[in-house]
Amino acid sequence: MKLVTRLAVVTVLAVISSRLGAAEFHTSSRRETIHPKHQKRFGEGVKRRRRQGGNPRTMHGLLVFDGSQDGNRQVDPQIAVGGGYVLHATNGGLVIYDKTGRYIDGVSQHCFNGGIDPKLFFDVNNRVFLFDMWKYWDKPKNKPVNISISEKSDPRGAWNTYSVFSPKERDGGGLGFSREWIGYSFPGGKERTFVFKMADAKAGRPITVYHFEGGLGQPVATQDPEDDLYFFRLTPKEIIIRRVTDRGDGVPVWTEVARKQHSLKYVGYPPKSPQKNTEQKTASGDRNPKNPVLQGGCIWFSDTVNCDGRAAVQWAQVRLDGTIAQHGLVHAPDTSYIQTTLAVNRHLDVLVGFQETSERMFISPRLAYRLASDPQGTLRPVIHLG
Repeated sequence: MKLVTRLAVVTVLAVISSRLGAAEFHTSSRRETIHPKHQKRFGEGVKRRRRQGGNPRTMHGLLVFDGSQDGNRQVDPQIAVGGGYVLHATNGGLVIYDKTGRYIDGVSQHCFNGGIDPKLFFDVNNRVFLFDMWKYWDKPKNKPVNISISEKSDPRGAWNTYSVFSPKERDGGGLGFSREWIGYSFPGGKERTFVFKMADAKAGRPITVYHFEGGLGQPVATQDPEDDLYFFRLTPKEIIIRRVTDRGDGVPVWTEVARKQHSLKYVGYPPKSPQKNTEQKTASGDRNPKNPVLQGGCIWFSDTVNCDGRAAVQWAQVRLDGTIAQHGLVHAPDTSYIQTTLAVNRHLDVLVGFQETSERMFISPRLAYRLASDPQGTLRPVIHLG
């Protein structure tokens, strides 16, 4: 029996060594088990629905419709599209539309244990919606991160919500996923990253949450058929890419796969931006990429930067070795482009969304896109949506 046991251990170690190669890998600092809050259907048991938005119309040849609002504004709006549905969220709650812009259903954030700073995604590999909300005002000061996953691609169906305590968290974090893992990173404390298995969360089973010391970077939304979960960090000088992988026995470990100096000219935090009819300036966004996407073997991102004293929008395609394949900048000397996000499809067409504001105009929605066949580093002209 001892010989068999030794052989089994050697075999496992060989498998782990084969998977990870010579790279240094790091194990989690602790683990815990979290049981879900299960809903058989979206907003189960809630009588008061969130009825907002709709009004589909065409602008510049594009289908446009209104989303949900918090009073007369949208606070931290997010959107995810998949399975024929559009899921929209703000700090006030979530609303489902179909892809024609027709309202279907809506609930407050309290249906998913509450919270703010939602980040919404549709996972094309697992065919599920997922989002997080951070609740920092709970009386025990556990500051739970509530991560919710639909069981199917229809958001009207069953959902499972997992509350992971993050008492040292100072602000809302970032959510990412792959075929195998869901990950979350946030500022504050020693343990600033955790991961758990996608399959367990989708099935509504108890999950084992693995916590890692330090921040691995921004977790990446994985649209490629990839099991490993990547984390991306952009510093003023370097691009750093790390990944979480199964070491061979179901336990996650992380390795650093790239650390390269970049040549991006604009990397500073954007200044606050002016608005019409007021001396008060608005926050412009963050130089740290918020929603990086893995598509076509590359990580794509956009961020807001300081370009000659005004806020501007930058976007880039980064290979997994940390080198930049292409990048571009949306800027002007007399106006500010702020609060950006990016989407890329399987054809590698890219859409960059943002807002514009200046001394002569109120904050207004904008987008620009490129097709994969367009010249490298270019976007087509900016489209005004309002």
